[in-house]
Amino acid sequence: MCGITGIMAFNEIGRMHMIHLANATSQLKHRGPDYQNNFVSEWVGLGHRRLSVIDPTPNGHQPMADQSGRYQIVYNGEIYNYQGLRHSLINQGAIFKSDSDTEVLLNLFIQEGEACLQKLNGCFALAIFDLEKNELFLARDRFGINPLLYYIDQDKFVFGSEMRSLLAYNIPRNLDYQSLNLYLELNYVPAPHTMLEGIRKLPPGTFLKVSAPRIAPQTYYNLPQPENATKPPLSYEQQQKELFGLMEQSVVSRMVADVPLGTFLSGGIDSSIVTALASRHDPDLNTFSIGYRDQPYFDETEYARMVADKLGTRHTVFELSTLDLHQSLFDVWEHLDEPFADSSALPVYVLSKLTRQSVKVALSGDGADELFGGYHKHLALKRSLEGRLSNSLIKSLAGVTGYLPKSRNNTLTNKFRQLHRLAQGLKLSDSERYWYWAGIASRAEALELLNSGITHDMSQAEVERRRQIFLKNLGTTPDLNDMLYTDLRLVLPNDMLTKVDMMSMAHGLEVRVPFLDHKLVEFASKLPLSSKIQGKMRKRLLQDTFRSTLPDALYNRRKQGFEVPLLGWMRKELDGVIRNELLSKERIQDQGIFDMDAVGALINRLHSRDPGDSPARIWGLMVFQKWYNKYLE
Repeated sequence: MCGITGIMAFNEIGRMHMIHLANATSQLKHRGPDYQNNFVSEWVGLGHRRLSVIDPTPNGHQPMADQSGRYQIVYNGEIYNYQGLRHSLINQGAIFKSDSDTEVLLNLFIQEGEACLQKLNGCFALAIFDLEKNELFLARDRFGINPLLYYIDQDKFVFGSEMRSLLAYNIPRNLDYQSLNLYLELNYVPAPHTMLEGIRKLPPGTFLKVSAPRIAPQTYYNLPQPENATKPPLSYEQQQKELFGLMEQSVVSRMVADVPLGTFLSGGIDSSIVTALASRHDPDLNTFSIGYRDQPYFDETEYARMVADKLGTRHTVFELSTLDLHQSLFDVWEHLDEPFADSSALPVYVLSKLTRQSVKVALSGDGADELFGGYHKHLALKRSLEGRLSNSLIKSLAGVTGYLPKSRNNTLTNKFRQLHRLAQGLKLSDSERYWYWAGIASRAEALELLNSGITHDMSQAEVERRRQIFLKNLGTTPDLNDMLYTDLRLVLPNDMLTKVDMMSMAHGLEVRVPFLDHKLVEFASKLPLSSKIQGKMRKRLLQDTFRSTLPDALYNRRKQGFEVPLLGWMRKELDGVIRNELLSKERIQDQGIFDMDAVGALINRLHSRDPGDSPARIWGLMVFQKWYNKYLE
């Protein structure tokens, strides 16, 4: 992975902003610590920060020009099938000066234009400038693994891997209140919007061409929805065989690197499968996990060690205390150039920092839950669609569960929390239920936090339009596959992949995700529901396929997310920061964005016997306030 940025001027006023190119590029130093360079022509400037992974010699530096000098490329990502593409291009007469996938990508684009995107297997965000046409071409990979943001006005078009790079061009900074509304529901801002008006995220599977102050993003890839499947269903044994082959092929292709490589090993099924397959091809594989010395409820290192011992990997466990995590908190906030409040970003940040001391590339198990139905909500969604008698009973318990102590901090109170969310969700329509279970707060709860003046001026019609970008895929009679399809478009790129990209690239660590090979994703999308969830067993096919490869203990344990002990922190170490700084009455009143009474009630609930999800919601407010202080004040 790397960092890219650039500007295309439409007039002399736009050209004046090209003086910011060097600063915009340097803002991405953490993404590419190995090399920086810029290309500047009369109307276009391109910047690149390099993390050298494939062909780390100067021949692979960017911006890179073709032999004629007509085209210039800046690119962030990896094309895993580049060697086959390179061989094909050589047969057609192409001449290469490097062994990099960047040069392969550039030559393929010259040969085939936008159609080249269909041949790429990898993760990427790219920009190619055609000096002859004076046209800029940008594209993002199929599932949004690599980020790409842009801004356009009548004078210029600017783009970058992160918002901080765009802001270096001195563009306006106006809060988008519709995005804030959705952020308070989800704890992140879904694409194509951002927290700032005018700045957009290029959606996954999309490209755009820029030659004037008008652009129109075009979709080049859509995951085929389940009803479009034409192949006859495979037997369960055939499904297992095909899944194993696709997974192994994906892992092996993602192990190509000219630098040290390892895997994240959390102790869960997904990262263990990736590690097991990688260890078949690297007997000295490095694996890494973190554990919490003083928080055994959140610690998974016992299971990670079991897997490492069985596979014979060179395993490293980073034993952390709560204090270690807390000390990294403000560093994490500094790397958030847009509010993003998935608190599991913190352990990912620490794990990436420590892993980077040994390797430059790591494989992760991200994406498997969204493909095969691995979350608690997936089982709940399946139950809700089956119309079970027990659903009526659970709904009737909504009033009772409201009085039970609920939190994520231990097994019993977390069960009460999950039961209450299940009961509340069962009262809603299918699409409303999905949105509620995908988020951290209901629509009403999110609106209550906003100042009445803002809610009066804000367009609820626009907020609903943005929701429907994702909910429309659920249709009138959705099934679990429709829910998973929506997860792949909403949760995966905007939460999970954003988290991993930001936190790993903060340390110049490249993370690759084998579960998101598009061939594997398409295979999983066509599987029958019984292969994903059967009874209470989630990710059925995935678990059964690799059962003989992994320790039995992994199959007899609760699912544990990559969580942090927010509740304890907020009641102790962070209490002063919350009450006297970020969410103080004076701060809320002067800012004029949030409702002081609603924020106060949320803080009071944090200290009650029934905190519920108040720690996660307060975390979202804290993250927003730190971002607001840094970028808007």
